Amino acid sequence: MSTYTYLFKYIIIGDSSVGKSCLLLQFVDKKYKTDHDPTIGVEFGSRNIQVKGKTIKLQVWDTAGQESFRSITRSYYRGSIGALLVYDISRRDSFESLGRWLEETKINANDKTVILLIGNKADLDAERKVSTEEGENFANTHGLLFLETSAKTGANVDASFNKVSELVLDQIEQGKVDPTNEAIGIKIGVQESENILRDQSHENKRNLKCCNT
Repeated sequence: MSTYTYLFKYIIIGDSSVGKSCLLLQFVDKKYKTDHDPTIGVEFGSRNIQVKGKTIKLQVWDTAGQESFRSITRSYYRGSIGALLVYDISRRDSFESLGRWLEETKINANDKTVILLIGNKADLDAERKVSTEEGENFANTHGLLFLETSAKTGANVDASFNKVSELVLDQIEQGKVDPTNEAIGIKIGVQESENILRDQSHENKRNLKCCNT
């Protein structure tokens, strides 16, 4: 029996060494490693969260930022309903790369993918090279969600994943996203599937009753 209402698949993207793997480790295991090896291709983690009274299972793919692995990571875009686009607030070059990453996301991801811009390493505020306002302006210009996080302290890490999940769930409830379309990175849990079938059965019975009267 499934223990979640929905499963959402997310992808974490951005330049090398911006803290993508550390964000995933902090989210999944509440740990931080100072000597994390560079991601080779793609790494994976999962965790259940509570969103609006529903259990959501997140499957999160952490991608390599190196150009040599780009062809591998592109295949993970389309099957993700959420994308976390990460830069390092202490590295100007990682912020200047965002346009390229965003363009790649829009080319390869499905049109329902929710994108959150993350300014990571907020604990390095004394070494900041990118202001919060710049991050906010970039996000507003491109219609993205935005948060600053610290994978080291855990600040806003859970909030990032929750924020994307809330918006995805809102779109499902508003009928803007089809939760039965697994190709876009959503899977319905067994219990929720049973609820949908029950509701459809009740609707069919009401329609049948109307036809017979």
